[in-house]
Amino acid sequence: MLRAAWRALSSIRTQAVTQAPVLGLPGGGCARFPSVQRALPSRPAGLILRAARGYAAQKPVQPNQDDPPPSMLLLDYQNVPGIHKVDDVVKRLLSLEMANQKEKLKIKKMQLMNKVLENPEDTSSLEARSWSGGPWGVGVQGSLLAGPGPSSADILVVALTVKIRNYEEHMQKHRKDKAHKRFLLMSIDQRKKMLKNLRETNYAVFEKICKELGIEYTFPPPYHRKAHRRWVTKKALCTQVFREVQKLKKQKRALRAAAVAAHKQGQKNPESPSKAGPEAIKGNQ
Repeated sequence: MLRAAWRALSSIRTQAVTQAPVLGLPGGGCARFPSVQRALPSRPAGLILRAARGYAAQKPVQPNQDDPPPSMLLLDYQNVPGIHKVDDVVKRLLSLEMANQKEKLKIKKMQLMNKVLENPEDTSSLEARSWSGGPWGVGVQGSLLAGPGPSSADILVVALTVKIRNYEEHMQKHRKDKAHKRFLLMSIDQRKKMLKNLRETNYAVFEKICKELGIEYTFPPPYHRKAHRRWVTKKALCTQVFREVQKLKKQKRALRAAAVAAHKQGQKNPESPSKAGPEAIKGNQ
């Protein structure tokens, strides 16, 4: 910044010196430097192109198959009598086209929940009563506090699925949003944990949810520890010590087997050469 200001001041000072009239010249003319007299070719403004930033170009968001149509009415106005007879302008104001993201998520949650429920028109079952309070409201909390029922896990899995898909659409528009990326990963981990518990407790419901919601369940990887230099050195030392101990044990087993074989050989031949020597001497005499 200081360098640019110094250059600007130097150019202004040069112009003031060159354009000042010099005394003694006939006609009151002004003296200029030879470099200033030569006019530099000016660049047309149309040829100057600004460099386009690569990260500024946003990719178009791919529409999801589960997205409701924009002409669909809001959840609060679907069962109002005579709603289809109103003006088109009123229908547009009460449709998802003019709604916010919260209303759209309500419709998505209800559609996915209708896929999971065995009877969507049933309002007396535990699933319907727990869903009536909303996937994040009092109904789900009440069902969870009441006990590990068959509906508490699948309702939360549906709600987390809608939340994950909403975060994915947001990350396609804003790729540098670290906070929502963290929320996305946390929601995915929470759904994996709930699917794992649901698979162990009720496999039929787990299979139905994965099929209806299009979830591909992957088994968690085995325990993996990050390999650093100290851990690798310690592991190599432990492996070397284990091999040396196994080698010593093998040698001890070989010596023990040789001793047992020698003992058995001695039992088969009880006469020792020291005893056989005097008897042979007496026989010769």
